[in-house]
Amino acid sequence: MHPGGPFWAKKDAGAWSIPKGEFSAGEDPQAAALREFEEETGFRLAGEFVPMKPLRQPGGKLVHAFAVTGDCDANKIRSNKFSMEWPPRSGQQREFPEVDRAGWFDLAEARGKILRGQSGFLDELSKMLAPRDGE
Repeated sequence: MHPGGPFWAKKDAGAWSIPKGEFSAGEDPQAAALREFEEETGFRLAGEFVPMKPLRQPGGKLVHAFAVTGDCDANKIRSNKFSMEWPPRSGQQREFPEVDRAGWFDLAEARGKILRGQSGFLDELSKMLAPRDGE
């Protein structure tokens, strides 16, 4: 997902992220991931969810992720919105989509697009997808 808003509008390489958000203490991380995915894309996921090793982001946030086989039309995402003062110090509040676009990428292209702190998820996914001897 490409983050919406004016700070990210002209950034591509190293700007994309997996859908993510906060979850409260005691909340199931998978349930939170499903909720956040739907809020950020407008799509509901179903399938077998494989937990991945959580990664600590450079800013300190711990991100939990799940791998799942599925499909959705990246051109049809509908994201929730957020408000912020824009332009800065103008006193004007504007709304922006939390996600302004989505896309499907092979692992090589995804490595160039994803935030540095989330590239470990691609490493783990690559290992999950690698053919095993004898298969």
